[in-house]
Amino acid sequence: MALAGQQLTLPNGRNSVHFAVIGDSGTGNANQARVAQRMTTMRAAFPFDIVLMLGDNLYGGHSARDYRAKFEVPYKALLGAGVKFYASLGNHDDSSEVLYEPFNMNGKKYYTFKPPNGSVRFFALDSTYMDKDQLAWLDKELAGSGSDWKIVFFHHPLYSSGAAHGSTESLRRQIEPLFVQHGVDVVFSGHDHFYERIRPQQGIHYFVSGGAGKLRRGNIRKTALTEKGFDQGYHFMLLEVAADVMHFQVISDAGVTVDSGQFTRRDAR
Repeated sequence: MALAGQQLTLPNGRNSVHFAVIGDSGTGNANQARVAQRMTTMRAAFPFDIVLMLGDNLYGGHSARDYRAKFEVPYKALLGAGVKFYASLGNHDDSSEVLYEPFNMNGKKYYTFKPPNGSVRFFALDSTYMDKDQLAWLDKELAGSGSDWKIVFFHHPLYSSGAAHGSTESLRRQIEPLFVQHGVDVVFSGHDHFYERIRPQQGIHYFVSGGAGKLRRGNIRKTALTEKGFDQGYHFMLLEVAADVMHFQVISDAGVTVDSGQFTRRDAR
């Protein structure tokens, strides 16, 4: 069941892929804890087993105490229920995080994984240090994935209306051609501390979700990029892949649905 006044908008199919998305979460403060509690409560209605982490997983230190305060304690209930978190690195993260077992990075700054159900493959990138080796790896993995849905996640957004950071155009020039060539469907990034759904770019759906622990109120500039924006509260995302359709719901720390909808994957349109 959901929180009082909070309605699930997703179909919640038994055989579909359920997952959540958080970005810029690792503060260890009450804001992160509040979002984590909303996630835990919503999982009773929508049993997701995967959480994508869009970087800045730990702010201000990487000791054992930091891992406990900024990850293990806030998400204790989810971890105890067997939910797996898959991290990507942000500019405030340390490379040692790749060795932290609950982040499921297996010692790698960029990696790919596939859930047991559904024709879906996720690709985590290191957007802080994009080099020719990572680009070659991405080209090869996207080409050989064999999955209907190709979903990429990393920290720095290729498109953003944020006044603080905005679009990372140098990174866009490096990796977007590969996304277009290999039929990537969806891209999730953080870095800017708000939620923004970007108007589809070259057939690809881009989301900025950097508000699970930090927030910049009023930071979304008026641009032609924005399909929907929310910079007045913290948030997380719930998503469901059901055959050729992806459904999404964005929930604030106050328990309000700030965006929801669905779209069809590129090759099935």
